[in-house]
Amino acid sequence: MIALPALVDDARALHPDLVRIRHDLHRVPELGLRLPRTQERVLSELDGLGLDVSTGTGLSSVTAVLRGSRPGPTVLLRGDMDALPVVEETGLDFAAGDGRMHACGHDLHTTMLLGAAKLLAPRKDQLAGDVVFMFQPGEEGYDGAARMIEEGLLSASGREPDAAYALHVISSLRRGLFTTRGGPMLSASNRLVVTVRGRGGHGSMPFRAVDPVPVACEMVLALQAFVTRRFDIFDPVVLTVGMIHGGTQENVIPDEVTFAATVRSFSRQAQSVVKDGSVQVCEGIAAAHGAEVRAEFVEQYPVTVNDEAEAEFVADALRELHGENRFAPAPQPLGASEDFSRVLDEIPGAMISLGACPEDLDPEKAPNNHSPRARFDDAVLGDGAAAYAALAVRRQQAGRDTTGSGA
Repeated sequence: MIALPALVDDARALHPDLVRIRHDLHRVPELGLRLPRTQERVLSELDGLGLDVSTGTGLSSVTAVLRGSRPGPTVLLRGDMDALPVVEETGLDFAAGDGRMHACGHDLHTTMLLGAAKLLAPRKDQLAGDVVFMFQPGEEGYDGAARMIEEGLLSASGREPDAAYALHVISSLRRGLFTTRGGPMLSASNRLVVTVRGRGGHGSMPFRAVDPVPVACEMVLALQAFVTRRFDIFDPVVLTVGMIHGGTQENVIPDEVTFAATVRSFSRQAQSVVKDGSVQVCEGIAAAHGAEVRAEFVEQYPVTVNDEAEAEFVADALRELHGENRFAPAPQPLGASEDFSRVLDEIPGAMISLGACPEDLDPEKAPNNHSPRARFDDAVLGDGAAAYAALAVRRQQAGRDTTGSGA
């Protein structure tokens, strides 16, 4: 049986290598589904570990399978690899340029998952079951997890995984604190795009035109009232209009105005209601003003729902690994969204948050993920690597204990 303290000790010994990997990845962030340099680095670090490694065809993914010496549960561990189109303002000596940045900490996720592979590979003779390492591009709006599933991720080991786990660092959460919860962990993410078409004219004679500007403004305000009056406060919807465009000059009534919103929800029922209702709100207002409207509700990522039993298992395993004071139950879901939801729709598992706020910052005031000033502490790299490894080890042990047959 693999001792968890030994994983922690070995992760500490790996720390200098993990810092080097993370800094190298941070310097060369890549966007979307095509991450050739990141993929090359991952493959280089996995070389010689004795894993069955495959790469994606439609995206720069890496799937690596570590086969245990005895039959048992298959555990999938996910680390996302892509960056964001953000101009970095951290001032770090390994900061990125070219308008790209690992502002969401995916460089840490990739590094921690590589660390877990390095921890578990020498112990494969003690593993009862397989471990699938999922190195995923395209989490930031490209649905890379769905692409990997389409390309056969869930059958990579020859059987569907029994459990799946992912870690996500948070720049404004106390360093080293792990947190998760059963049920909804992250919101669904959707996009509402509305184009209001009127009839342009002179700004001095609006009665000879159909002005789309006040119509669009009325829609924006009505949508805010809609989400506060049609939904249970304990099953909320958040709708934020982040873009609105129309017109070329102050005395010209334009023909058209376009706005777009992000729409977040925490249940499939709420998502269904907001999908139909938001379009109806826009159509009704347009009709009242004699304007035309095209309102499109685009579904992006579903709600990330943690399996209740798996979330409880994660809490117990992390307390055993790092101590009672290093885990706290998440009191409520987070408003961000994740395509790891695609995996959890198929496999029981959990998304886990890990605080990575640097010690010189107050978590309450630290820049959040996606900020150009977001910083993540290297000190958590070993903690995350050990956590990934421990979850695989303990889940396989739990599977053997439960079934009595190692199946």
